[in-house]
Amino acid sequence: TVMSIGPRDKYVTPKGAMVGDKVIITKGAAIEATGLFAATFPDKIAAAYGKDLADKAEDVFYQMTVVEDCLVAAGVGVRDDGVTGMHDATECGVWGGLSEVAETSNKGMLIAKESILVPDAVDKVCKLFGIDPYSSISEGTLIITCRPHKADEVVARLGEAGIAATIVGEVLPPEKGVHYTEGGKSFPLEHPEVDPFWPAFDRELQGLVKQ
Repeated sequence: TVMSIGPRDKYVTPKGAMVGDKVIITKGAAIEATGLFAATFPDKIAAAYGKDLADKAEDVFYQMTVVEDCLVAAGVGVRDDGVTGMHDATECGVWGGLSEVAETSNKGMLIAKESILVPDAVDKVCKLFGIDPYSSISEGTLIITCRPHKADEVVARLGEAGIAATIVGEVLPPEKGVHYTEGGKSFPLEHPEVDPFWPAFDRELQGLVKQ
């Protein structure tokens, strides 16, 4: 059981997303997946890409928290004057987290896939282990919905705190549905349901056991 105490007017959940909000994502996709692979299989990553890349991937392990992200974002303002909702992208990653925010708030969304950060170390680790970064577990990635007049300030404040963040889309009325754009085309954004990280991680563990 988790209990907390705080001002009622400062409390926000994913349910609070409002039409017209900007959608902000911190750090990028597959943070937890990359960190866990890097911490568990550093030699395989180093063999494929070199020790420097393996070290960068292992550094991602220490980004698996959104506490500072939340505090910085909320410090700009909440509800009508800033952040309306926050959600940690865990199981099924960024796609899962965005779908959950849309479902919980009963809103639509339009997301620009190209605007979602995928750091080089994340991209290479996901390719090495054969997983999609956008649907892979990503604890440490914070999804923020924010009133449009405060969105740039939220991103700037996060950057000042050393937390990379980008505006990736907008909250729409529910009848507009949930979609993402890529290469000038629009696609339905659906919850992946199954996170590709776990079977890939299990395959690697089984390989270690056989060795």
